[in-house]
Amino acid sequence: MTRIKCCGMTRHDDVQLAARLGADAIGFVFTRRSKRFIEPEAAASLRAALPPFVDAVALLMDDEPSWVAHVVDVVQPDMLQFHGEETDDFCRGFGRRYLKAIAMGEGAAALDKLHAYPGAAGLLLDGHGLGEAGGTGRAFDWSLMPKDFPQPLILAGGLNASNVARAIALAQPWAVDVASGIESSPGVKDAAKMEHFIAAVRRGQGT
Repeated sequence: MTRIKCCGMTRHDDVQLAARLGADAIGFVFTRRSKRFIEPEAAASLRAALPPFVDAVALLMDDEPSWVAHVVDVVQPDMLQFHGEETDDFCRGFGRRYLKAIAMGEGAAALDKLHAYPGAAGLLLDGHGLGEAGGTGRAFDWSLMPKDFPQPLILAGGLNASNVARAIALAQPWAVDVASGIESSPGVKDAAKMEHFIAAVRRGQGT
């Protein structure tokens, strides 16, 4: 089964709908450079409303350790997701399992970085370039996704209801991560797009 993470959430109704439709995880963005930034206190309220068995993921990017620690303390996320130049040691240092995003905008050259994060619970391959935040809506060459990698691989970047089944068939990821592909504007989700996306993932895996 391909798991689903809906990222860049800022509204209660969007969080609740994603959970009802079957999303496995909800992402909140805490790096201030992002158009989807949410204050930790607001995210904590949304996180508290999550039903059982839906994880909360806190996304950060080259943020100060004190800010990451504050997010962890206030939001109590199930997992952290780092999108910058953070090291494995840095990512391990906050008492939470973590995901590390790999910027695939440079193509096959980015694959060397997959081996730099042995402590990661999983690696998220995204279509953005080096130094850019996720959520750009850009895809990369899905055939570059390694098969039989020892850590779970999550596919992100440019996914939407019309292409996600093909992406799953080609890349065979553990999970898919979507933000712009289910939005009407950054941080504001479109109910119909979200429903169609999750339905397309389920069709793509034959369930």
